[in-house]
Formats: sequence, C-alpha cells, structure tokens
Amino acid sequence: MKKTALLLAISVIGSQGVAHALGVTPYLPLNLDPDVEAQVERVLILGDEPVMTRPIPAALVLQALPKACKADRPLCDRVRHYLRRYMHGNGVEFTSVSLAATSGSSNIVLPNQHGEKAQSPYQVAGAAYIQPNSYMLLNVGGVAYQGRATPTGTMLSLGFDWAQLDIGWRDHWWSPMTDSSMLISTEAPTMPSITLSNYLPLTRLGLQYEIFVARMSESSRIQLTNGSLTRGYPKMGGIRLGIEPVSGWALSFQRVLFWGGGAAGGQSLSNIFQAFVNPSKAQTTGFGAGSKVIGKQEASVTSRFIFPGRVPFSVYFEYAGNDTLAGHTPLIGKPSISAGIDFPRIGPFSLTYEIDSWAPTWYVHPATPVQTGYLDGLTNYGDTIGNWFGDQRVLATANSLADQVGGQSNMLRIGWEPSFGGLMQLQLRALTNENGTLFNTYSYKNEYMESLSYSYPWKGYAVGAELDAGRDVFGGNYFRLEGYLRDGDALLRGNENDSETAAFAGERPKGDELYVSAGADYYNTFIDQHVITPYSTKSTVGPYFAVGARRRVSTHQDLGVALEADDISGRTLLSVRMLDYRYRTDWPLAFNTFFGASRYAQATPAYGFYVGAGLQWRHVLPGWDVGLDYRSVLDAQRMRDLPTDPQPLGTLKPDALYSINTWTLYISRNF
Repeated sequence: MKKTALLLAISVIGSQGVAHALGVTPYLPLNLDPDVEAQVERVLILGDEPVMTRPIPAALVLQALPKACKADRPLCDRVRHYLRRYMHGNGVEFTSVSLAATSGSSNIVLPNQHGEKAQSPYQVAGAAYIQPNSYMLLNVGGVAYQGRATPTGTMLSLGFDWAQLDIGWRDHWWSPMTDSSMLISTEAPTMPSITLSNYLPLTRLGLQYEIFVARMSESSRIQLTNGSLTRGYPKMGGIRLGIEPVSGWALSFQRVLFWGGGAAGGQSLSNIFQAFVNPSKAQTTGFGAGSKVIGKQEASVTSRFIFPGRVPFSVYFEYAGNDTLAGHTPLIGKPSISAGIDFPRIGPFSLTYEIDSWAPTWYVHPATPVQTGYLDGLTNYGDTIGNWFGDQRVLATANSLADQVGGQSNMLRIGWEPSFGGLMQLQLRALTNENGTLFNTYSYKNEYMESLSYSYPWKGYAVGAELDAGRDVFGGNYFRLEGYLRDGDALLRGNENDSETAAFAGERPKGDELYVSAGADYYNTFIDQHVITPYSTKSTVGPYFAVGARRRVSTHQDLGVALEADDISGRTLLSVRMLDYRYRTDWPLAFNTFFGASRYAQATPAYGFYVGAGLQWRHVLPGWDVGLDYRSVLDAQRMRDLPTDPQPLGTLKPDALYSINTWTLYISRNF
C-alpha cells in the first residue's frame, strides 16, 4: 500500500505545472440516495453521457446538463438546483436517516447496500466537504446500520480533471449495470483505497482510466500454496481503461487482482504488473516462489449505447470472467453475461430491466500450487465484493468454502412521477441458483425481492416511505417498512406538472434507426469436451432473429448494438453485439463488423466471445435491407458440472468448449 501510494502521489505532484487543468470533483452518493440517483441517471442519458463506472463525478453531470436541458428543461432545473450544494468552499453533500420496522426469519444482505441486512432497524448516512482550493477537497462521510459503521465517503482528493488522486473510503463500481457489478460494487462495506483517475475524457478517443489498490478486511483463512493458513489483510487492485470516441457510445476494459495478506505477502510491483499483462502464467507457473504469488484475478469488457429520440433509451452489456480460458490469456473463463436497457422517459414513467447469467466458481478461491487461496471468499467483512448474488447461497464456514453455483438474476424497476409530485419506484428482483450440479450443497429455492417506495419534496428535504418484502434462496422470508428523511431533493413538485410532459423535446437525429431482422443460418459446431476426441457436428440450417439500434456518427459511419437469437442444434444461442460498426458506401452497399458475447443453452449454459462481419444491400425496398453475415462464437465455455457429464481424469481440463460458425442470410426492417 505504501509503495503504491508513493507512486500515485508522485504522479500527481509532477503534474502541478499544468496551469490550465481543471481541479478535483466531488462524487455523488452511490446507492445511498436512490431518488437523486434516478434523476441524475435520466440527465446523463438525455445528455448523451454513457456512464461506465460509479460513483458519478458531479462535474460529469454538470457537463451533461446543457444537452439534457434541450430535451427536458424541468428535470435539468431540478438536478442543477441539487448540484448547487457541491459548488461552495464547504457544505453538506447529503444526509439520509431511515428507521424500519422489520420481521421474518431471513436476514439476508440487502443488494448493494454496503453490507446492511434485512433486519437492520435503521440506516444513517451522510457526507460533508471542505474545498480550500480547486485542487484539494476533503470529504468526511459515513454509513451506519445495525452491526456496523463505515466511513464511506471519507477521503482526501488532490489533483486535476485528468489525474485525480482519492485517498480514503471511496466506493468503486466498475460496470454500466445499475443493479449488479461483477468485479466490484457496493454489496460489501467500503474498503480503504488509493485511486487515481480522470473524470473528463482525454484525447479525441475520449480516453478514461482508473487505477486503485484497496485493503480488504482481516482474514484468518488465507491459504498458502503449501496448504497452510495465515492471517492478514489481503489486497485488491484494479486497472480500468475506457474510450468514448463518439457521443453516446463507450467501451471499457477492466482487470482486478487479489493478493497478499499475512505470510502470503511479499509481492513486488513487477510481479503484480506481470500478472496483469500475463494472467495465464500467473495461474499456471507463477511469478515467484513460496508466498510471492498472485491470488485470484477477474476481468470484464463493458459497453453502453444511448439512442436519443422521443422515447430515448440506453442499452448496456458486461462480459466478465474470473479465470483464464483453458490457459489462453486473451480469453476469459468461468464467465458471466449481463445486459440491461434503461428508458429514462416514457411519459411520466421510467423503466429499467437488467439480466445476469453466470457460470460457477465466482468469488470462491482455494489455493493452487501457484496461487494464494482465500477460503472466506472474495469478501470484505464477510460480504461479497462483487455482484449481490454472491451472498445469496451457502456461504463459507470455518470448515468449508462457499457454494460455487452458477445461476441467473433478473431486475425490473419502474419509476412514476405522478401529477401531484414526488417519485414512486417499484423494483422487482428474482434470482435462481443452479440445482443438481456438482457445486450446490443445498437444494435452493427461487429468490424473490420486492420493493415499493414513494418520496416527496418537503422544505428542501425528500421525505418518504419504502416497503420491502421477499423470500431468500433458503425459503426464509423478510419484511421491512421503512420511513426516511433525506437532505436535498431533485423531485417533481405538484405545481410543476402542468407543463412537465409537454416540455419534453427529445428528437431522433436524422439517420438513426431501429431495426428487426429475420433470416436463416447455415452453421456447424466444433465441440471439445477434453475427455474424448474433439468433433464437429454436421452443417445444417436454422432460424435467425435480431433486434437492434444504430446511430449515424459521420457521413458514412454508424455505431450500434443488437440482440440476436439462433436455433443451434435445437438449443438457443443468444448473442449481444456490444459494438456493431457499419460503413455505408455511396452505393447501396454497406459493410459491417461486430463483436460481443454469447450464451449457448446447453444442459448448463456455455459462454463465449462472439465476432463477425457482413455485407448489406440497403433499401432494396423502402425501409428494407438484405444482408449476409459470417459470425463466430469463440470457444464458448461450459463447466461439466452435472453428475451425468463425463468427468476429467488426471490433467484433463474440466471444461467443455463449443465453437459455432454461421453464415446468416437475413432481411431487415428499419424504423
């Protein structure tokens, strides 16, 4: 930690000569003030700012306001009024007090609430700041609930818009998803960390970066490569690089590592750097001997796309893995796919839907001959550092690991701004852990979580109530009736509603389009189960369907996203195009190339990267295109986790790999 702090501090001190740079920015509260966060998310979508990481810098919201105001002036006025609290030499950023009456047999960790549990009768949170000059900011904050208080938001910020150093209890959320983040989230209490990042994009590519190192809570079950245990504080570090080359679309790559703690310490910066650039070696032969090895690694690719118009929306994806794929560094194994769509404005309503699907082994890590093990799991004070599903299963005990089950979750959130003012939000969650596999030690039930809240602005505060109820994966139930008071609001008041809906002026730019496609595949599948000779299936034909959206970014170029469905050997193949690039010639021809991720519905799902290219004949008839694509799913991975699966022997690998290649002829209808 000391070495990393020194390197980061030197980089900031060395930048003092850049006189024209902007100063540091405060951050908006993350998963502590949902009413304000809902309004800010709307502003960012209307302002064509694709959010890829959180907490959200206040400066980024200010940057999005001018464009968003052209579409929704009343919303902008409310958010601008809220942001004024961040524009002084000192002040209170936010405060929140809630009291709850609770009952039920379940005391699960509430998703993304910094470790708070369902039976906690209160939560108190807040933050204040002092900013002596543009390049220094001191925040003092905290979150407290039954059983724990954490100084979340307490940190010193130094630097500039292109290099801001944050030292303290800063949250990290590395995903465009709003309800789940695979690598790091607010599911667990905030860790003390050192972070270097930029909040305004650099160069014409819109380069964004973030580097951090954090200290996890003390664990007595850190397992060395020889099997013995040690006690200490493991470290977590990460690097994120993103680009936003055009307005409304962003792509990001993330990597995190876990290492050290007690006798497992001793890694050098060069060892850690080598593990980042060569994860395959770190997980096979190692970079050192004895305790000088690296622990767990995770990585993800994320994208976000905004489509403007009378009904604007944002589509976003995350493809993540917590291992290498069969020892191949460029690919990530034991993956997950997450997708979401956010409609910030459908009349007085907003709507968000997100889905996550993951393979086994996430957040569970015993030792190997070349990796340190963490038998408490990848946790902070017992709560999963990443996606909230990690706490919804049999957890680690003194004598066992947590269950390594795969599964799927769904989230639907609907917001309503009624004519009498305020904000009502309904949120529904469902989670299914895989049963009948080699990884589950319990016969899980489907989990359901429901939340209904209403907030109203009152004398500069937001006052409201929330009703929460649910059933966990073990069949236990919980019930919460909560009342809260929050300082500051960005909510609709009743006397604003006459012109609120009519004031919305979002319009679709010329050349942007939505489309649906249908056609036929000619495909073959190559299968390698590592227990028998690899083989190919006979080439055959199946149906194809897709929906997508594109934005015109230049005279000849478009960027877009799509969701595709195929029938491959009687099983559904779902693919997401995280990037769909198209070049339109002066003729009716267009060329496109794309990449993303796929989920192949085997007995348990297989996940893999997805790439392709194609040719289109545009406007064969008005509004109709014809296209031919070559598409390839690269080594979709499935763990052989069913008792009926052929199991590996000796050094054989426990994965089955599916490579699917298709020629697809289709027609598209554009809207």
